[in-house]
Amino acid sequence: MNFENRCPNMDTMPVADMGNANQMSMGMGCQTMPVYECPEERVCHRYICYEVPHIKPCNTRIINHHVYRHTFTPCYSSCEENVVENVFDQRCC
Repeated sequence: MNFENRCPNMDTMPVADMGNANQMSMGMGCQTMPVYECPEERVCHRYICYEVPHIKPCNTRIINHHVYRHTFTPCYSSCEENVVENVFDQRCC
C-alpha cells in the first residue's frame, strides 16, 4: 500500500523515524491534525402553553316596551238648520 498521497508529513519525517513509517505502512494508518468543520446548528422549537383566566363581567339589561295602540271609533252626529227667507212680491205698475 502506498500512503504517500494520504499522509502529507511522510516527506518531512526524519530518516531516523523511517522505522515508524514502516509501521504506519504495515496497517497502523496515518494520523493528521484534526479538521475543524463549520459548526452545525440545530433548532428545536418548544411551545410552552399558559392558561390565563380572564374575568369578564356581563350585565343583562331587560327593557320592557309598553306599546299603547290607539284605535278610533267615529261617533257620528248630525245637526239640522232651518233657514227662512221672506220674498216680497212687488209688482211695478
